[in-house]
Amino acid sequence: MPPGPFISSNPKVVALLDGKSFPILFNVSKVEKKDLFTGTYMSSTNLTGGYRILSYLDPSEPKHAKLKQLLFFLLKSSRDRVLPEFKACYTELFKTVEYEVSEKGKCSFQTPSEQAAFNFLARAFFDSNPVDSELGTDGPSLANNWVLFQLGPIFTLGLPKYIEDLLLHTFPLPSFLVKKDYKKLYDFFYESASLVLDEAEKMGISRDEACHNLVFATCFNSFGGVKVFFPIMLKWIGLAGENLHLSLAKEIRSVIKSNSGKLSLSAMEQMPLMKSVVYESFRIDPPVQFQYGKAKKDLLIESHHAVYEVKEGEMLFGYQPFATKDPNIFERAKEFVPDRFMGVDGEKLLKYVLWSNGPETEHPTVADKQCAGKGFVTLVSRLFVVEFFRRYDTFEVEVGPAPVGVAVTITSLKAASF
Repeated sequence: MPPGPFISSNPKVVALLDGKSFPILFNVSKVEKKDLFTGTYMSSTNLTGGYRILSYLDPSEPKHAKLKQLLFFLLKSSRDRVLPEFKACYTELFKTVEYEVSEKGKCSFQTPSEQAAFNFLARAFFDSNPVDSELGTDGPSLANNWVLFQLGPIFTLGLPKYIEDLLLHTFPLPSFLVKKDYKKLYDFFYESASLVLDEAEKMGISRDEACHNLVFATCFNSFGGVKVFFPIMLKWIGLAGENLHLSLAKEIRSVIKSNSGKLSLSAMEQMPLMKSVVYESFRIDPPVQFQYGKAKKDLLIESHHAVYEVKEGEMLFGYQPFATKDPNIFERAKEFVPDRFMGVDGEKLLKYVLWSNGPETEHPTVADKQCAGKGFVTLVSRLFVVEFFRRYDTFEVEVGPAPVGVAVTITSLKAASF
Protein backbone atom coordinates (compact mmCIF):
# COMPACT_ATOMS: atom_id res chain seq x y z
CA MET A 1 0.00 0.00 0.00
CA PRO A 2 1.15 3.60 -0.54
CA PRO A 3 2.99 5.65 0.61
CA GLY A 4 6.59 4.99 -0.37
CA PRO A 5 9.79 4.39 1.61
CA PHE A 6 10.56 7.95 2.75
CA ILE A 7 7.16 8.16 4.50
CA SER A 8 6.37 4.54 5.40
CA SER A 9 9.01 2.33 6.99
CA ASN A 10 7.28 -0.81 5.67
CA PRO A 11 4.48 -0.61 3.06
CA LYS A 12 3.79 -4.36 3.06
CA VAL A 13 0.39 -5.52 4.31
CA VAL A 14 -1.65 -8.71 4.57
CA ALA A 15 -4.97 -7.99 2.84
CA LEU A 16 -8.28 -9.30 4.20
CA LEU A 17 -10.52 -10.02 1.23
CA ASP A 18 -13.95 -11.01 2.56
CA GLY A 19 -16.54 -10.37 5.23
CA LYS A 20 -15.45 -13.33 7.35
CA SER A 21 -11.79 -12.34 7.75
CA PHE A 22 -12.32 -8.55 7.96
CA PRO A 23 -13.69 -8.34 11.57
CA ILE A 24 -10.32 -9.40 13.03
CA LEU A 25 -9.47 -5.70 12.65
CA PHE A 26 -11.98 -4.83 15.39
CA ASN A 27 -10.57 -7.30 17.93
CA VAL A 28 -8.15 -5.20 19.98
CA SER A 29 -7.05 -8.26 21.96
CA LYS A 30 -5.53 -9.60 18.74
CA VAL A 31 -4.53 -6.48 16.80
CA GLU A 32 -2.79 -3.29 17.86
CA LYS A 33 -4.16 0.05 16.67
CA LYS A 34 -1.25 2.28 17.64
CA ASP A 35 -0.21 4.95 15.09
CA LEU A 36 -1.95 3.32 12.12
CA PHE A 37 -5.14 5.38 11.74
CA THR A 38 -3.99 6.47 8.27
CA GLY A 39 -2.25 3.21 7.37
CA THR A 40 1.41 2.21 7.13
CA TYR A 41 2.52 5.74 8.09
CA MET A 42 1.58 8.33 10.69
CA SER A 43 1.33 12.01 9.77
CA SER A 44 3.54 14.43 11.70
CA THR A 45 2.37 15.48 15.16
CA ASN A 46 3.39 19.00 14.07
CA LEU A 47 -0.01 19.01 12.39
CA THR A 48 -1.79 18.36 15.71
CA GLY A 49 0.01 20.58 18.20
CA GLY A 50 2.68 18.01 19.01
CA TYR A 51 0.17 15.48 20.35
CA ARG A 52 -0.70 11.98 19.25
CA ILE A 53 -4.45 12.37 18.77
CA LEU A 54 -7.05 9.86 20.01
CA SER A 55 -7.42 8.27 16.56
CA TYR A 56 -3.76 7.16 16.73
CA LEU A 57 -3.92 5.72 20.26
CA ASP A 58 -4.35 2.03 21.02
CA PRO A 59 -7.02 1.31 23.68
CA SER A 60 -4.26 -0.06 25.93
CA GLU A 61 -2.66 3.40 26.20
CA PRO A 62 -3.59 5.39 29.35
CA LYS A 63 -4.93 8.49 27.58
CA HIS A 64 -7.22 6.60 25.20
CA ALA A 65 -10.08 6.10 27.65
CA LYS A 66 -10.01 9.71 28.91
CA LEU A 67 -9.96 11.25 25.44
CA LYS A 68 -12.72 9.00 24.12
CA GLN A 69 -14.80 9.73 27.21
CA LEU A 70 -14.33 13.43 26.48
CA LEU A 71 -15.84 12.91 23.02
CA PHE A 72 -18.78 11.09 24.60
CA PHE A 73 -19.24 14.16 26.83
CA LEU A 74 -19.13 16.43 23.78
CA LEU A 75 -21.84 14.40 22.06
CA LYS A 76 -24.04 14.27 25.17
CA SER A 77 -23.70 17.99 25.91
CA SER A 78 -24.73 18.94 22.36
CA ARG A 79 -27.62 16.55 21.80
CA ASP A 80 -30.42 19.13 22.22
CA ARG A 81 -28.93 21.35 19.50
CA VAL A 82 -28.55 18.71 16.80
CA LEU A 83 -32.05 18.70 15.29
CA PRO A 84 -32.69 22.48 15.24
CA GLU A 85 -29.19 23.41 14.05
CA PHE A 86 -29.27 20.75 11.35
CA LYS A 87 -32.58 22.08 10.02
CA ALA A 88 -31.30 25.67 10.08
CA CYS A 89 -27.98 24.96 8.34
CA TYR A 90 -29.35 22.58 5.73
CA THR A 91 -32.31 24.81 4.92
CA GLU A 92 -29.69 27.38 3.88
CA LEU A 93 -28.00 24.68 1.79
CA PHE A 94 -31.22 23.71 0.04
CA LYS A 95 -32.00 27.35 -0.78
CA THR A 96 -28.53 27.76 -2.30
CA VAL A 97 -28.95 24.61 -4.40
CA GLU A 98 -32.43 25.64 -5.55
CA TYR A 99 -31.17 29.06 -6.64
CA GLU A 100 -28.24 27.57 -8.57
CA VAL A 101 -30.43 25.00 -10.31
CA SER A 102 -33.02 27.63 -11.27
CA GLU A 103 -30.38 30.08 -12.55
CA LYS A 104 -27.84 27.74 -14.16
CA GLY A 105 -29.70 24.48 -14.65
CA LYS A 106 -27.44 22.58 -12.26
CA CYS A 107 -25.56 22.91 -8.97
CA SER A 108 -22.38 21.25 -7.74
CA PHE A 109 -23.22 19.87 -4.31
CA GLN A 110 -19.68 20.01 -2.91
CA THR A 111 -19.08 23.63 -1.90
CA PRO A 112 -22.48 24.47 -0.36
CA SER A 113 -22.57 21.04 1.30
CA GLU A 114 -19.17 21.55 2.94
CA GLN A 115 -20.17 25.00 4.19
CA ALA A 116 -23.40 23.64 5.66
CA ALA A 117 -21.59 20.72 7.30
CA PHE A 118 -18.91 22.87 8.93
CA ASN A 119 -21.41 25.44 10.19
CA PHE A 120 -23.73 22.74 11.53
CA LEU A 121 -20.98 20.89 13.41
CA ALA A 122 -19.69 24.06 15.06
CA ARG A 123 -23.17 25.24 15.99
CA ALA A 124 -24.32 21.83 17.25
CA PHE A 125 -21.16 20.83 19.13
CA PHE A 126 -20.12 24.20 20.55
CA ASP A 127 -23.13 26.53 20.16
CA SER A 128 -20.92 28.84 18.12
CA ASN A 129 -21.48 30.06 14.56
CA PRO A 130 -18.17 30.19 12.65
CA VAL A 131 -19.62 32.68 10.18
CA ASP A 132 -19.85 35.22 13.03
CA SER A 133 -16.22 34.62 14.06
CA GLU A 134 -12.88 35.45 12.45
CA LEU A 135 -13.20 32.20 10.49
CA GLY A 136 -16.11 33.59 8.49
CA THR A 137 -16.83 31.16 5.66
CA ASP A 138 -13.22 29.91 5.48
CA GLY A 139 -13.69 26.94 7.82
CA PRO A 140 -14.17 24.25 5.16
CA SER A 141 -11.21 25.33 3.03
CA LEU A 142 -8.93 25.60 6.09
CA ALA A 143 -9.99 22.14 7.24
CA ASN A 144 -9.57 20.65 3.76
CA ASN A 145 -6.03 22.05 3.43
CA TRP A 146 -5.04 20.71 6.84
CA VAL A 147 -6.51 17.25 6.13
CA LEU A 148 -4.73 17.13 2.76
CA PHE A 149 -1.37 17.42 4.52
CA GLN A 150 -2.26 14.35 6.59
CA LEU A 151 -3.81 12.23 3.86
CA GLY A 152 -1.61 13.41 0.98
CA PRO A 153 0.55 10.25 1.12
CA ILE A 154 -2.48 8.11 0.19
CA PHE A 155 -4.45 10.63 -1.90
CA THR A 156 -5.20 10.20 -5.59
CA LEU A 157 -5.91 13.50 -7.32
CA GLY A 158 -6.26 12.19 -10.86
CA LEU A 159 -2.82 13.35 -12.01
CA PRO A 160 -0.51 11.00 -13.95
CA LYS A 161 0.66 8.27 -11.58
CA TYR A 162 4.37 9.12 -11.70
CA ILE A 163 3.62 12.76 -10.82
CA GLU A 164 1.35 11.82 -7.91
CA ASP A 165 3.88 9.31 -6.61
CA LEU A 166 6.62 11.94 -6.67
CA LEU A 167 4.56 14.82 -5.26
CA LEU A 168 2.42 13.01 -2.68
CA HIS A 169 3.51 9.41 -2.07
CA THR A 170 7.30 9.68 -1.68
CA PHE A 171 8.06 12.62 0.63
CA PRO A 172 5.83 14.08 3.38
CA LEU A 173 4.34 17.49 2.71
CA PRO A 174 6.03 20.07 5.02
CA SER A 175 3.69 20.88 7.90
CA PHE A 176 4.78 24.53 8.21
CA LEU A 177 2.90 25.30 4.98
CA VAL A 178 -0.42 24.72 6.73
CA LYS A 179 0.52 26.05 10.18
CA LYS A 180 -1.38 29.35 9.83
CA ASP A 181 -4.51 27.59 8.59
CA TYR A 182 -4.45 25.22 11.52
CA LYS A 183 -3.87 28.04 14.02
CA LYS A 184 -7.06 29.76 12.81
CA LEU A 185 -9.04 26.57 13.35
CA TYR A 186 -7.46 25.96 16.76
CA ASP A 187 -8.20 29.50 17.95
CA PHE A 188 -11.86 29.21 16.96
CA PHE A 189 -12.27 25.92 18.82
CA TYR A 190 -10.36 27.16 21.88
CA GLU A 191 -12.71 30.14 22.15
CA SER A 192 -15.88 28.20 21.38
CA ALA A 193 -15.41 24.96 23.33
CA SER A 194 -14.98 26.29 26.88
CA LEU A 195 -17.62 23.93 28.34
CA VAL A 196 -15.88 20.86 26.91
CA LEU A 197 -12.40 22.17 27.79
CA ASP A 198 -13.55 22.73 31.39
CA GLU A 199 -14.69 19.11 31.49
CA ALA A 200 -11.34 18.00 30.06
CA GLU A 201 -9.47 19.71 32.90
CA LYS A 202 -11.68 17.93 35.44
CA MET A 203 -10.68 14.66 33.75
CA GLY A 204 -6.98 15.50 33.97
CA ILE A 205 -6.50 16.48 30.32
CA SER A 206 -4.87 19.83 29.58
CA ARG A 207 -6.98 22.39 27.71
CA ASP A 208 -4.38 22.48 24.95
CA GLU A 209 -4.35 18.73 24.32
CA ALA A 210 -8.14 18.58 24.57
CA CYS A 211 -8.54 21.40 22.05
CA HIS A 212 -6.26 19.72 19.50
CA ASN A 213 -8.36 16.57 19.89
CA LEU A 214 -11.58 18.56 19.40
CA VAL A 215 -10.21 20.12 16.21
CA PHE A 216 -9.34 16.65 14.92
CA ALA A 217 -12.65 15.08 15.96
CA THR A 218 -14.64 17.90 14.34
CA CYS A 219 -12.60 18.81 11.25
CA PHE A 220 -11.11 15.45 10.34
CA ASN A 221 -13.46 12.78 11.70
CA SER A 222 -16.88 14.50 11.63
CA PHE A 223 -16.54 17.10 8.86
CA GLY A 224 -14.47 14.72 6.76
CA GLY A 225 -17.05 11.98 7.18
CA VAL A 226 -20.08 14.15 6.39
CA LYS A 227 -18.48 15.83 3.35
CA VAL A 228 -17.76 12.39 1.90
CA PHE A 229 -20.91 10.50 2.91
CA PHE A 230 -23.72 12.95 2.11
CA PRO A 231 -22.75 13.06 -1.60
CA ILE A 232 -22.52 9.25 -1.54
CA MET A 233 -26.11 9.04 -0.29
CA LEU A 234 -27.27 11.58 -2.88
CA LYS A 235 -25.57 9.56 -5.61
CA TRP A 236 -27.19 6.23 -4.77
CA ILE A 237 -30.62 7.63 -3.92
CA GLY A 238 -30.54 9.86 -6.99
CA LEU A 239 -29.60 7.05 -9.34
CA ALA A 240 -32.26 4.76 -7.82
CA GLY A 241 -34.97 6.87 -9.44
CA GLU A 242 -38.32 8.51 -8.87
CA ASN A 243 -40.19 5.50 -7.44
CA LEU A 244 -37.82 5.30 -4.47
CA HIS A 245 -37.96 9.08 -4.05
CA LEU A 246 -41.75 9.13 -3.87
CA SER A 247 -41.78 6.16 -1.45
CA LEU A 248 -39.35 7.97 0.85
CA ALA A 249 -41.31 11.21 0.63
CA LYS A 250 -44.60 9.45 1.48
CA GLU A 251 -43.11 7.56 4.43
CA ILE A 252 -41.29 10.56 5.88
CA ARG A 253 -44.15 13.03 5.49
CA SER A 254 -46.84 10.68 6.79
CA VAL A 255 -44.86 9.88 9.94
CA ILE A 256 -44.19 13.57 10.61
CA LYS A 257 -47.86 14.40 10.01
CA SER A 258 -48.96 11.73 12.48
CA ASN A 259 -46.45 13.21 14.95
CA SER A 260 -48.31 16.57 14.99
CA GLY A 261 -46.05 17.91 12.25
CA LYS A 262 -42.92 17.59 14.36
CA LEU A 263 -39.72 15.67 13.69
CA SER A 264 -38.20 13.76 16.60
CA LEU A 265 -35.83 10.88 17.20
CA SER A 266 -38.75 8.56 17.96
CA ALA A 267 -40.51 9.65 14.76
CA MET A 268 -37.46 8.72 12.69
CA GLU A 269 -37.50 5.25 14.22
CA GLN A 270 -40.90 4.80 12.54
CA MET A 271 -39.39 5.26 9.05
CA PRO A 272 -38.07 1.79 8.11
CA LEU A 273 -37.41 2.56 4.43
CA MET A 274 -35.47 5.73 5.26
CA LYS A 275 -33.38 3.85 7.83
CA SER A 276 -32.69 1.01 5.39
CA VAL A 277 -31.63 3.44 2.64
CA VAL A 278 -29.08 5.02 4.99
CA TYR A 279 -27.72 1.63 6.06
CA GLU A 280 -27.54 0.48 2.44
CA SER A 281 -25.55 3.59 1.55
CA PHE A 282 -23.13 2.83 4.38
CA ARG A 283 -22.85 -0.76 3.16
CA ILE A 284 -22.31 -0.25 -0.55
CA ASP A 285 -20.05 2.80 -0.27
CA PRO A 286 -18.54 3.17 3.23
CA PRO A 287 -17.10 6.67 3.78
CA VAL A 288 -13.83 5.31 5.27
CA GLN A 289 -12.77 2.38 3.14
CA PHE A 290 -9.36 1.45 4.62
CA GLN A 291 -8.76 -0.07 8.07
CA TYR A 292 -5.52 -1.38 9.55
CA GLY A 293 -4.34 -3.41 12.53
CA LYS A 294 -0.98 -4.91 13.53
CA ALA A 295 -0.99 -8.52 14.74
CA LYS A 296 -0.20 -8.61 18.48
CA LYS A 297 0.72 -12.31 18.26
CA ASP A 298 0.81 -15.13 15.74
CA LEU A 299 -2.73 -15.52 14.43
CA LEU A 300 -4.83 -17.93 12.41
CA ILE A 301 -7.30 -15.90 10.35
CA GLU A 302 -10.21 -17.63 8.67
CA SER A 303 -11.82 -16.56 5.40
CA HIS A 304 -14.79 -18.23 3.73
CA HIS A 305 -12.45 -20.59 1.93
CA ALA A 306 -9.29 -21.17 3.99
CA VAL A 307 -7.28 -20.43 7.13
CA TYR A 308 -4.16 -18.26 6.97
CA GLU A 309 -1.19 -17.88 9.30
CA VAL A 310 -0.27 -14.30 10.16
CA LYS A 311 2.86 -13.60 12.16
CA GLU A 312 3.19 -11.24 15.11
CA GLY A 313 3.99 -7.70 13.93
CA GLU A 314 2.55 -8.11 10.43
CA MET A 315 0.23 -5.33 9.27
CA LEU A 316 -3.32 -6.37 8.43
CA PHE A 317 -5.18 -4.28 5.87
CA GLY A 318 -8.87 -4.27 5.10
CA TYR A 319 -10.51 -2.62 2.12
CA GLN A 320 -14.00 -2.43 3.57
CA PRO A 321 -16.01 -2.83 0.34
CA PHE A 322 -14.51 -6.32 -0.02
CA ALA A 323 -16.33 -7.17 3.21
CA THR A 324 -19.54 -5.18 2.74
CA LYS A 325 -20.03 -6.39 -0.86
CA ASP A 326 -19.23 -10.00 0.00
CA PRO A 327 -21.58 -12.15 -2.14
CA ASN A 328 -21.40 -14.94 0.46
CA ILE A 329 -23.17 -12.57 2.89
CA PHE A 330 -25.28 -10.25 0.73
CA GLU A 331 -27.52 -11.17 -2.21
CA ARG A 332 -27.09 -8.81 -5.16
CA ALA A 333 -24.09 -7.54 -3.23
CA LYS A 334 -22.96 -4.99 -5.82
CA GLU A 335 -26.43 -3.50 -6.26
CA PHE A 336 -28.03 -0.69 -4.26
CA VAL A 337 -31.10 -2.36 -2.73
CA PRO A 338 -33.04 0.33 -0.80
CA ASP A 339 -35.13 -2.04 1.34
CA ARG A 340 -32.30 -4.50 2.08
CA PHE A 341 -32.33 -3.86 5.84
CA MET A 342 -36.12 -3.78 6.34
CA GLY A 343 -37.96 -6.45 8.33
CA VAL A 344 -36.64 -9.16 10.62
CA ASP A 345 -34.40 -10.76 7.99
CA GLY A 346 -33.03 -7.37 6.94
CA GLU A 347 -32.14 -6.42 10.49
CA LYS A 348 -30.14 -9.64 10.85
CA LEU A 349 -27.76 -8.29 8.19
CA LEU A 350 -26.90 -5.12 10.15
CA LYS A 351 -24.00 -6.86 11.91
CA TYR A 352 -22.25 -6.90 8.51
CA VAL A 353 -22.49 -3.09 8.11
CA LEU A 354 -19.03 -2.01 9.28
CA TRP A 355 -18.52 1.68 8.40
CA SER A 356 -17.97 2.72 12.03
CA ASN A 357 -14.89 0.50 12.53
CA GLY A 358 -17.18 -2.07 14.10
CA PRO A 359 -20.48 -3.87 13.48
CA GLU A 360 -23.62 -1.71 13.24
CA THR A 361 -25.18 -3.83 16.00
CA GLU A 362 -22.51 -2.82 18.55
CA HIS A 363 -21.91 0.45 20.36
CA PRO A 364 -18.57 2.21 20.95
CA THR A 365 -16.86 2.05 24.35
CA VAL A 366 -13.64 3.49 25.75
CA ALA A 367 -12.09 0.02 25.38
CA ASP A 368 -12.42 -0.24 21.59
CA LYS A 369 -11.69 1.73 18.40
CA GLN A 370 -15.25 1.94 17.13
CA CYS A 371 -16.15 5.49 16.11
CA ALA A 372 -17.16 7.51 19.18
CA GLY A 373 -19.67 9.40 17.05
CA LYS A 374 -21.29 6.31 15.49
CA GLY A 375 -24.76 7.22 16.74
CA PHE A 376 -24.31 10.87 15.82
CA VAL A 377 -23.23 10.12 12.24
CA THR A 378 -26.16 7.73 11.76
CA LEU A 379 -28.53 10.38 13.14
CA VAL A 380 -27.33 13.22 10.90
CA SER A 381 -27.34 10.94 7.85
CA ARG A 382 -30.97 10.09 8.57
CA LEU A 383 -31.72 13.77 9.14
CA PHE A 384 -30.30 14.63 5.74
CA VAL A 385 -32.58 12.14 3.98
CA VAL A 386 -35.59 13.23 6.04
CA GLU A 387 -35.10 16.97 5.50
CA PHE A 388 -34.40 16.42 1.80
CA PHE A 389 -37.63 14.54 1.19
CA ARG A 390 -39.70 16.85 3.36
CA ARG A 391 -38.75 19.46 0.76
CA TYR A 392 -38.59 17.57 -2.54
CA ASP A 393 -40.60 14.86 -4.33
CA THR A 394 -37.79 13.81 -6.66
CA PHE A 395 -34.45 14.96 -8.12
CA GLU A 396 -31.83 14.07 -10.71
CA VAL A 397 -28.04 13.98 -10.42
CA GLU A 398 -24.87 13.65 -12.44
CA VAL A 399 -22.03 11.74 -10.77
CA GLY A 400 -18.31 12.14 -11.38
CA PRO A 401 -14.99 11.25 -9.74
CA ALA A 402 -13.52 13.09 -6.75
CA PRO A 403 -10.25 12.74 -4.76
CA VAL A 404 -12.33 11.26 -1.93
CA GLY A 405 -15.85 9.94 -2.37
CA VAL A 406 -17.85 11.20 -5.37
CA ALA A 407 -18.65 14.51 -7.04
CA VAL A 408 -22.40 15.04 -7.33
CA THR A 409 -24.11 17.69 -9.44
CA ILE A 410 -27.85 18.21 -8.94
CA THR A 411 -29.52 18.85 -12.29
CA SER A 412 -33.19 19.03 -11.28
CA LEU A 413 -35.36 19.33 -8.18
CA LYS A 414 -39.10 18.88 -7.92
CA ALA A 415 -40.58 20.65 -4.90
CA ALA A 416 -42.89 18.78 -2.54
CA SER A 417 -46.37 18.52 -4.04
CA PHE A 418 -48.25 16.60 -1.33
